[in-house]
Amino acid sequence: MAHSMTPKDRHRPSNLRTISAASSIMGAEGIMTPHSEQSEREQLLETDIERLGGISRDSQYGSTSARAIGHKPPQGRKKLRKRVKYYIPSLSWIPNYSASLIGGDLLAGLTVASMLIPQSVSYASSLAKLSPVTGLFSASIPGIVYAFLGTSRHLNVAPEAALSLLLGQAVDDIRHDLDDPHSDKGDAIGLAVATIITLQVGLLSFIFGFFRLGFLDVILSRALLRGFIAAMAVIILIEQLIPMLGLVPLERLLHPATTIEKLLFLVENMFTHGNPTTTMISFVALGTLVLLRFIKGCFKKYWFIYRIPEVLVVVVVSTILSREFRWDEKGVDILGSVKVVTSGSFFQFPIRSSNMKYLRRTTSTAVVSAVVGYLDSMVAAKQAGSRFGYGISPNRELVALGAANIGGSLIPGTLPAFGSITRTRINGDVGGSTQMASLVCSAVILLATFYLLPLLYYLPKCVLASIITLVVFSLIQETPHDLIYYYRMSAWMDLLLVILTFVLSIVWNVEVGIVVSLVISLLLVVRRSSKTRMTILGRIPGTDRWKPINENPEAEEDVSGALIVRIRENLDFANTAQLKERLRRLELYGVDKSHPSEDPRRTQATVLVFHMADMDDCDAIACQIFYELIEEYRNRGVGIFVTHLRAEPLKAFEKAGIVKLLGADAFEDNVADAMAKIRPNRW
Repeated sequence: MAHSMTPKDRHRPSNLRTISAASSIMGAEGIMTPHSEQSEREQLLETDIERLGGISRDSQYGSTSARAIGHKPPQGRKKLRKRVKYYIPSLSWIPNYSASLIGGDLLAGLTVASMLIPQSVSYASSLAKLSPVTGLFSASIPGIVYAFLGTSRHLNVAPEAALSLLLGQAVDDIRHDLDDPHSDKGDAIGLAVATIITLQVGLLSFIFGFFRLGFLDVILSRALLRGFIAAMAVIILIEQLIPMLGLVPLERLLHPATTIEKLLFLVENMFTHGNPTTTMISFVALGTLVLLRFIKGCFKKYWFIYRIPEVLVVVVVSTILSREFRWDEKGVDILGSVKVVTSGSFFQFPIRSSNMKYLRRTTSTAVVSAVVGYLDSMVAAKQAGSRFGYGISPNRELVALGAANIGGSLIPGTLPAFGSITRTRINGDVGGSTQMASLVCSAVILLATFYLLPLLYYLPKCVLASIITLVVFSLIQETPHDLIYYYRMSAWMDLLLVILTFVLSIVWNVEVGIVVSLVISLLLVVRRSSKTRMTILGRIPGTDRWKPINENPEAEEDVSGALIVRIRENLDFANTAQLKERLRRLELYGVDKSHPSEDPRRTQATVLVFHMADMDDCDAIACQIFYELIEEYRNRGVGIFVTHLRAEPLKAFEKAGIVKLLGADAFEDNVADAMAKIRPNRW
């Protein structure tokens, strides 16, 4: 299409003329005028209105819409159905559920439930310091919600040991304000604190997913998570040794608060004030659990042995023995009678004045729980997805986990619920193939809550502590391997993160440890992303091709004073802040690493050529900084050329005044053309 060309346009490079001309026409270039853009938007709007059954603009003036004459818009409805199924995955797998899958899902649900029932009771009573029934509800209600919204077919959502301990510490901190923390008022405070924490965890997770922050599992260091898990394992072990040795009555009198105080409390009193019967029961139960797990590992090929729920076996046997030999009369603390309804009514709206007054004191715990729970869940979900060949959406997982915890908070006292690597792996091992396994698991736990809980009246609480102690081994078993790996790889910053998180969590508290490590991890990400990726180009002898000199030994910088720099990423406010310093280091020291105290190895450049083929975008702040950078070089008398500039960055440069500052002659299609101007007699 022909168009008039101003004298100014004639002196512009071809790429600048194309952009300028295209901004005023519509045709082969695919650039629409404002009028055509508005027409298309109106047409799309009318199509959407008709798709939803509304009245188009033309129908107001008597014209007949497609809907009125009987034409159906199947494409629109099909797209809507796909979108609904995308956001609610259960609408995809439930209609297509096959009867051949029932056996595997039923067995997986029963197996995981048999492990979860005693575990969730242990987490609630021993770690969260709440009624055992709150653990059972936390292992059932969130799992039901997640089964309908989650993208993982095998992830099992239930309370986790580390998060239950975090909640228990928050409950203890607030209860200590009372004269008698173990009174009925203390129990009511515990339920209120747990409810508001679980609600906040759910809302935070949901908001993270809604605003598409699923990349959190990518930017946060795995070393941080490893240090946190190792610290939690040690803290849980110290916490559980107190009931295992029968020191709970003395603990309530002395009130050791920090982990260090509890460790000293154990050392001072374990041999003098412990209960011998409780100690014997605890370690026999722990030894039995370890032995049964070892036997299962040796006979994996025999499915009927591998699927034995060793935790449930120990709970049932110890309960029967406790009732027969009346261990409670020998000072052994037993579970006793447990009320199924923990407060005035079964369901309660969580936003109540009795809960909200603890909002500020529990927000930090909720934030840490939401982040750590999501990271752990994503590891488990991605492992299962990779193993069974299906994809996982991090953002939809956040929404599903958030909705699951919000649903759980409707029952007072529920604990935050997230995915577990161990439970998810077992779910897949025993035949689970869809979210139906989670529904079966939740249904079995609910039945146990209402009908089987009274049968555990004589269950020794020290056995619950032994069950949690067994979990400690699985939490900490990978830590030595990771530490050795970081050392072998000379990953000193990762090692520092592990050690720092571990030490701060033990010496100070878990929240301080995880928050400090989170800040350091995020600062490391910012530090790495703020370094603009760039390199120096040299010419391949006998050709007009330029390659990075650090990657191609034959590439030569054959024009004295000319520095050709290839920027290998988009420019934004983060990585452009250090652009000036990075260019100065390239100019004086080249691409090799060097300390700023060393003498410069290169002379200052007289001509600077930017190769920008890898840059697709340049934001406003980056353009502003680049403008200031060019001004500084021009004041030094340095010539500037820009090559291989794409259309979008060129528009940004025009708006920022960079094109006007440099002039059209400074923009060339390639490095060869720029070098021809620098040394015209050479070519």
